[in-house]
Amino acid sequence: MSSHGPGTVDRDLRTSPTGSPAEPPSQLRKVALSSLLGTTIEYYDFLLYSTMAALVFGDLFFPTSNAAVSTIAAFGTLAAGYLARPIGGVVFGHFGDTLGRKSMLVITMGMMGVASLAIGLLPTYEQIGVLAPVLLVTLRVVQGIAVGGEWGGAALMVAEHSDARRRGAWTGIMQLGSPIGFLTSTLAVMLVSLLPSEAFDSWGWRLPFLASALLLVIGLYVRLSVVESPVFQQAADAANDESRAKLPVLEVLRRPRPLVLACAAGIGPFALTALTTAQIIAYAKSIGYEVPTVMRALVMMSIVSLVCIPGFAALSDRIGRRTVSLTGAVLALLYAFPLYMLINSKSALLLTAGLVVAQVIQNLMYAPLAPMLSEMFGTTVRYSGVSLGYQSASLIGAGFTPLIASALVAAADGSSVPLSLVIVVTSGITILAVWAASETRGKDLHESPNESR
Repeated sequence: MSSHGPGTVDRDLRTSPTGSPAEPPSQLRKVALSSLLGTTIEYYDFLLYSTMAALVFGDLFFPTSNAAVSTIAAFGTLAAGYLARPIGGVVFGHFGDTLGRKSMLVITMGMMGVASLAIGLLPTYEQIGVLAPVLLVTLRVVQGIAVGGEWGGAALMVAEHSDARRRGAWTGIMQLGSPIGFLTSTLAVMLVSLLPSEAFDSWGWRLPFLASALLLVIGLYVRLSVVESPVFQQAADAANDESRAKLPVLEVLRRPRPLVLACAAGIGPFALTALTTAQIIAYAKSIGYEVPTVMRALVMMSIVSLVCIPGFAALSDRIGRRTVSLTGAVLALLYAFPLYMLINSKSALLLTAGLVVAQVIQNLMYAPLAPMLSEMFGTTVRYSGVSLGYQSASLIGAGFTPLIASALVAAADGSSVPLSLVIVVTSGITILAVWAASETRGKDLHESPNESR
């Protein structure tokens, strides 16, 4: 633990990324690229599933005479993946805190790639009966476990290599994996959707899943070339037998305040993402939009995020994580009803404009999460705390949202009011959490943050 005064800390930060011996800039760039590729692959595969669930999985794996029921059943498999994410956070968080960040990230990437390839080869209900949806749900759970361990480790590898004064900017690069993954998965779906309907339903939907094998090879090549986090390495070298015997997740649960705040802070952005990506496809189709129109709007959203996420993450280095996140959460609450007024206009232009604005607001809430959560936990429990907090937020905020939202819309005879209310409630939770949290900008990651005490 450091006990230096302010002047000493400033000198340390000028000569060292996080208080450890200075590393070549090329190593930090390689770590950032590795984490970016990893999160891109993970989210390409994970979000590709969400899109296919809205388009074809209901008919192919959960056939019923009612199309709405099939879609709701398919969205239920999304929830299975999100349920598995906290499990992945606990498992990989434990071993990431005890054995190291790098090795866990190699495993999570391999799991995701293999699961996605298997989905692309999976027989349908018509071919093997009830075993088809069982296998689909099983593979979705494997995807969820992999994502549960990926994000926290990728965020920490960047955060623990970078200078405290630019931690937001560097983790912002890593967080581009989400929009790039979504953009590439959306473009892949758009390309195969150009096929005749019969060909798309028969084999075309499989191609984007099979293509993930190539992404996996590239990602593993880069990931294997990076070095372990210097902050973790120093903590591991200094650890005694007693500290090694402790379970990181139990240490996090013993002092739950930072975990609760980390989870609640992420609920708002996750819920908004679920509504404006996976659920919007089904809702827009139900009120008369063509699928290609919605997909073009989703591409625009991803492009906007490529600018906003790194920009807002870097802004949090200057004005604080809380300020950026709170601004987004308040705007989300105010925009909940205008968003669906624009969507319900049945104008392609207004639909796109409404979703793009929603994405900018979501990015304000989401961009500071990686640095903020990394700064809320001590080194020996950081992987566990960050992963469990982030993935619990994804479960609560996004895991059941498409399923619940589709059911509420059906119960409300197609009204969008329940969807707006979901945004109001979830963004309100984020406002309360971020307001209650301490500002973490510039924390030395060797210290035990105030939130952990």
